[in-house]
This record gives sequence, C-alpha cells and structure tokens, in this order.
Amino acid sequence: MSKLAEKYCATIDEAVAHLISRAEDSRRLAAENVRPRVDAALQKYLFVGDASPEHPEVKGFIDEIRADDLCLIIACEQGDERAWEDLVANFDSTVKSAARKISANQEDAEDLASSIWAELYGLRIDADGNKKSKLAYYSGRGSLAGWLRAIVSQLAVDQFRKQSKFVQIEEDREFENLANEAAGSDNHHFVAHIDTPEELLTEKQTESDVAVALQASIASLEAEDRLILKLYYFDDLKLKDIAATFGYHEATASRKLTHVQADIRKGVEKELKSRHGWTDGEVKRYLSETAAGLGINLETMFAALLVLAMVQDSWV
Repeated sequence: MSKLAEKYCATIDEAVAHLISRAEDSRRLAAENVRPRVDAALQKYLFVGDASPEHPEVKGFIDEIRADDLCLIIACEQGDERAWEDLVANFDSTVKSAARKISANQEDAEDLASSIWAELYGLRIDADGNKKSKLAYYSGRGSLAGWLRAIVSQLAVDQFRKQSKFVQIEEDREFENLANEAAGSDNHHFVAHIDTPEELLTEKQTESDVAVALQASIASLEAEDRLILKLYYFDDLKLKDIAATFGYHEATASRKLTHVQADIRKGVEKELKSRHGWTDGEVKRYLSETAAGLGINLETMFAALLVLAMVQDSWV
C-alpha cells in the first residue's frame, strides 16, 4: 500500500473527511473507521497494476462513493444496534423482493431472505474468533440496494449448487452401496470416482464458458433492453413503472421483458456452440439438467445468473 501511504495520503485523508461530512448520518464514525474501506476500494479499482492516477482522479473516485450507505454498513460491522435496525427497516423489502424473483415459491423466498440477514450479520467465525460477514465486501461504489440484490442472487446460486452437489453425492453413495452388495459374493471392490481433478476442471471450465457466453449475450442487447433488465432486476421496478418510463403499456413492458429473456437464452446457446465448441446436445443437457438438479426452471436459473453477470465491477 505504499502508493496510498505516501504519494496520495493527504489527498485521501481530505477526501475521506469530505465523505464523512457528506453523509446525512455519519453514524458518529471517525476517519480512522472509514479510511481502511476506502483504501481497499482504491486498491481494488483504481490502483491496479502499475496505475498511477492523478490526484484529482483519486479525489473524484472517493467523491463518488455513497457516503450514507457506506457509513451505515461500517457502523453495522462495528456492532451499532441502531444502524442494524435502520439497515433492516430500510432494506428488508429489497431483500425479500429479490429473493421472491429467483425462488421457486414463497417459502423458499422467505428462507433465502432470512439467510441473507444471517450472512450479513456474520454468524460464522474465522480462525481468529472474528465474525465473518459479507458486509466487508461493500465498497460504497454502487447503490446499497443493488449490492444487496447481488448478494441475494449469489447466495441463491451457492445454495442451489450445494443442494445439487449434496443430492449428487448421496446418489453416488447409494449407487456404490448397491454395486458393492451386488458384487459381494464375487469379492469385487468398487471405487467411487467423485470430484476427480479432471471432473473438477471440466466443471469449472463449463461454468466459465456459460459466464462468458452470458456476458456476451447481454452486451449484444440494445441499450433499451439492457436498461429494462436493470430496472427490473436491480431497481426493482414493477412492469407498470417500467412501462411508464418508456411511455408504453404494461403489457408491452411484459412482452419486452419476456422477449429480452428469450434473446439472452438464445444468445447464450449460440455463444456456447459457436465460440466454445459445445454441441447441441451438450447445451441442452447441461442447461436443462443443471436447472432440474437445482429444483428450478431454466427461466429462474437464468434470472439468477443474469443478476450475477450484471453486477460486475461497475455495478457492485
């Protein structure tokens, strides 16, 4: 952190003081409370590689940080009960709405929303006895509401994958037991090949191919279509509000959203085949079986993946 400690120290100190003054409610935080989070954001987004930005660029970066949202999150991390009450009161509806959009039913949505607050509060403890909370990842660069929607989607995908993995392991064990029983009289021994390095590598490559194809598909959309996705998945606008934004009927907004979702799915399939060499059978089998294994339909799976793809560095 030599760049931050030496060349830019005075500039950062001044900008951090201004950030705290900009907040309507600074939560009684001091510069030493906020500075580490700002340093981390600068290191991640601005001081990349050998980059040496000008002082006005550093100041401008910090000036774009959402002061109230960042102060709220830092205060929550420090155990400020009032801050936690404000966080839940102001954003519980955001979390629940995001959970409903990517859950199969209301019960699953409620479970997912509850899990989010547990993850944010930090129920897990690290080796040093400190709570591990996802709040540590919020940089203040984007809206807190949008970041929370991204966290909901990430947790949903993680849970789906764990559930799918657990079911697969249980199925493999059951098969192994049956096989050993059937071969017992002949003294044969069966070895379960679960998660070999080759299988893990193939799985990671497959996920990477899908992620790249999804990003390419989104990038190919018209600007209006990308805005519709943002308004629906991030800003949590209802279809009637999206329609009012563009000046057309709610039914038209619904058709456009459905059309965009279909275009993205087709785009992903096309990219996987043309750029990554997947066959028609591989595309159909992987996407369908993945969704089925997660207990959701393809549309729900793509909705979750869409949110993840759209919250890269410029959004989170």
